[in-house]
Amino acid sequence: MDMNAEEYGKVVKDLSPKSKTGRNVLRAFWVGGGICVLGQALILLYERLGAGKTDAATWCSITLIALSALLTGLGWYDDLARFAGAGSLVPITGFANSVASPALEFKTEGWVTGMAVKIFTIAGPVLVFGTAASVIYGVILCLMR
Repeated sequence: MDMNAEEYGKVVKDLSPKSKTGRNVLRAFWVGGGICVLGQALILLYERLGAGKTDAATWCSITLIALSALLTGLGWYDDLARFAGAGSLVPITGFANSVASPALEFKTEGWVTGMAVKIFTIAGPVLVFGTAASVIYGVILCLMR
């Protein structure tokens, strides 16, 4: 069956699922916003318990990372991500999930050759390019002064 590019494009368009952009945006907004509200509530809780602003923010980060890793381990974070899409990628929880997921997936291959080797398969590029970008921006800033 020979098709030209236009015919192929029409077949692909007809067979592709229709995007529910409005619904997806609302879900991402509410779940991502909910994670941020939880973070703010944790900061206020830790401040009320006597921590200073910096310490409260640190404990909030630790709590959100631990909750994200726990939910990933229980398999619930994947359900949340399927429901919320990009809303579950709020930086700290999404990053913790991206580190915990491969670690769990490859744990059967052993501690070193499985979990330790694969733990940064998703988060590694983020670390590499984030670090490289910060160095480049720092050099540019230094040169501009």
